Amino acid sequence: MYKTILVAVDDSPVAFAAAEHACQLAKQLNADVSLLSVVAFDPFVGVNFYQVAPAITDYLLRAEEHAKGILAELEQTFHRENVQVHSHIVRGQDTAKEICDYATAHQIELIIMGSHGRKGVERLLLGGTAQRVLTLSHVPVLVIKDH
Repeated sequence: MYKTILVAVDDSPVAFAAAEHACQLAKQLNADVSLLSVVAFDPFVGVNFYQVAPAITDYLLRAEEHAKGILAELEQTFHRENVQVHSHIVRGQDTAKEICDYATAHQIELIIMGSHGRKGVERLLLGGTAQRVLTLSHVPVLVIKDH
């Protein structure tokens, strides 16, 4: 059925729950798993790019180090279950687009990700990455909801 699964993760508990679901599903299907962390950035965070460039660089380096730690921790879960796993970090402005672009480029057959379950104004202000992935993706998406 699904031989390649992408798990989009951040440092939230629901992302870890999504990874657990992915691990069990991948084990049952004998599927390969790609763990993906997107380090989002906005190139227009300041009026004077040359003044904010060092801060952006520092943020990206710290965010990538943080993502590496999360991915390493999650990889251990998959290794304990003898599931083939690879980790990737990408930078981008639109997290949902980066997830979908990765899925397309790597011939992913299923995306698994968590959702914080934001509603109303909170969702409008903070965005809904899972909703955008559902809209943009050309492959099935399994969303694990936060309880």
